[in-house]
Amino acid sequence: MKALFSLFCTLFIVSACSLSSYDKESYEVIYSIDEVVAEEKDAQNLQQITIAIVPKVANIPYFNAVEEGALEAAKDLGVNLLYKGPAFADASQQISIIEELIEEEVDAIAVSANDPEQLAPVLLEAKENGINVITWDSDTVPEARDFFINMVDPETLGRHLMDTLAWNTDETGEFAVLTGALSAANLSEWLYWIKVHQQEYYPNMTLVEVSANDDDPQRAYASAKKLLKKYPDLKGIIGNSSVGPPAAAQAVKELGKEGEVAVVGLSSPNPMNEYLKDGSAQIITLWSPKKLGYLTVTLAHNSLKGKEPFDWQEISKVGKIRMIDNTVIMGDPMDFTKENVDQYDF
Repeated sequence: MKALFSLFCTLFIVSACSLSSYDKESYEVIYSIDEVVAEEKDAQNLQQITIAIVPKVANIPYFNAVEEGALEAAKDLGVNLLYKGPAFADASQQISIIEELIEEEVDAIAVSANDPEQLAPVLLEAKENGINVITWDSDTVPEARDFFINMVDPETLGRHLMDTLAWNTDETGEFAVLTGALSAANLSEWLYWIKVHQQEYYPNMTLVEVSANDDDPQRAYASAKKLLKKYPDLKGIIGNSSVGPPAAAQAVKELGKEGEVAVVGLSSPNPMNEYLKDGSAQIITLWSPKKLGYLTVTLAHNSLKGKEPFDWQEISKVGKIRMIDNTVIMGDPMDFTKENVDQYDF
């Protein structure tokens, strides 16, 4: 019995030594806790939605404010955001950017179209590659996108812009319009309603020229100076893109025509603050471009999740939206004057 017990102990010791030796020489750590966590984070990043926002042009105050809102929405929703715009309002540059985004296999592209017809083929290509396509600010042809996010009703806005000029010119005299790209769908529609409203309600006012500048501030400024010299009896200028009113107001100020030539139109309040206060401009109209950026990313994200926009939908940090066919209306325009301009910061 003792011999049997002694043999058992000997075998146990040998086995333990062998196991100890195996642990030291052959055991390999394949995963550490840190590596597992890192891989899980990488997997989450790979699954994260990527939304690309393409403005008409980069680095002007209006689209910078849009970018700010888009970045805030991306952070709130936990999505990747790419914000890429051309150096100036040019359809061919936008097409190149969209082609790059298709190659990058983004999940959604939201574009403010410089030309509705020229952008249609590349947007259709994006859709064929499984990318959700929406437009905002300026539309393309309906078949090239899922839905369009408009800031305001275009007829309401165009008519209102004409009203703001008429209020400051005694409803008489010659006026001009500074626009961005003639091919931009939103600018063309607003211009149409400006003309209709003038013809219907202000027969003693005459539109003498529409001057396009492709949303280039320097070209807009040069155009404004040219208009003021070409038409010495000019009573007013409407800027129906955001670079127009600052350019017109600066030209009016430099030529000493404050009080003689009224300046109204679409612009952010910050670039117009000084001009509104010194009388170089009278009324500026806009919406919140920051809200527009936030809304665009939110609706793109919702669409990727299978949730389409609907009438009177409540959107966080934006409010209730309207839906007309496949067009979203964000809200109503706001007017900025010398009395209220300091209340806004964008």
